[in-house]
Amino acid sequence: MLKIGETIPEVVMDAFHQEKLLKIKFSDYKGKWLIVLFYPADFTFVCPTELEEAALKYEEFQKLGAEIVSVSTDTAFVHKAWHDNSIAIAKVEYPMLADPSGKYCKMFGTYIEEEGLSLRSTFIIDPDQKLVAMDMHSNSIGRSTEEIFRKFQAAKFVYDNNGALVCPASWHPGDKTLIPGIDLVGKI
Repeated sequence: MLKIGETIPEVVMDAFHQEKLLKIKFSDYKGKWLIVLFYPADFTFVCPTELEEAALKYEEFQKLGAEIVSVSTDTAFVHKAWHDNSIAIAKVEYPMLADPSGKYCKMFGTYIEEEGLSLRSTFIIDPDQKLVAMDMHSNSIGRSTEEIFRKFQAAKFVYDNNGALVCPASWHPGDKTLIPGIDLVGKI
């Protein structure tokens, strides 16, 4: 399982993106932030609410230099069928990656062996392709795109400041930050 601070290995998956079936490599995103949304399965109940919410905020992520991809153990063909038949998923413009063997779910530690599905998990990867944040929980609990965006903004702030400034709890852009080993500084 990948750990915080580790460089992600090369990942190549089939994907459905912009009405096409293609291959996506994580190395294609080097130099950008990457938000990876693992989810259990297409044609389910909680998953479309999350993927739609991410789709509605996708442009804001992109404006700050981030891309989003979603990953499940469904095939790219199933992603296409879901996209073609769901009002919520039709809004998804980011790549939907396919991991039917569970290989990458296992690499990221999200795979539920007895079900052949992924746990609901979020990974934030920096432009150097290092893992900086992850969140994993029960598949019955939907995640918040607003919180993912907040965490991404905090990670980006720390990265852009070379770690010289860090973000306290519930930090948002414009809030006070910390100098490691000292204390609060003025608004940035």
